[in-house]
Amino acid sequence: MAVTKEAIEAALQRGHTIDITTRGRRSGQPRRLEIVFHNIDGRIYISGTPYPRKRRWLLNLEADPHFNFHLKGRTSADLPATARVIDDEAERRAILPHIARAWNRNDLDRMVRYSPLIEVTFD
Repeated sequence: MAVTKEAIEAALQRGHTIDITTRGRRSGQPRRLEIVFHNIDGRIYISGTPYPRKRRWLLNLEADPHFNFHLKGRTSADLPATARVIDDEAERRAILPHIARAWNRNDLDRMVRYSPLIEVTFD
């Protein structure tokens, strides 16, 4: 059965676990991983827990921002997307408090400094 546009839009209204497939920056091979997305004021973001070194998925998206966003669960769909890496501290400070609350974290300064953060647009 085909997934409707309405079902996809409804699934994107709430953040949950998805998969993304990036292209390896060295190998060119597809790299799929499970991650969580967040809908903040109608915009889609992907982040991660703070860690001093950049994640491979983020390095891959810096090299090639095109990726596949895989909805899974009740609504399953493969959505071509483009990532915009968010490095600006002021923008990070505006977005990451929402994610910190969703994860019950109280280390916002550490998240601003070390958490990967991208905004997703669908192609």
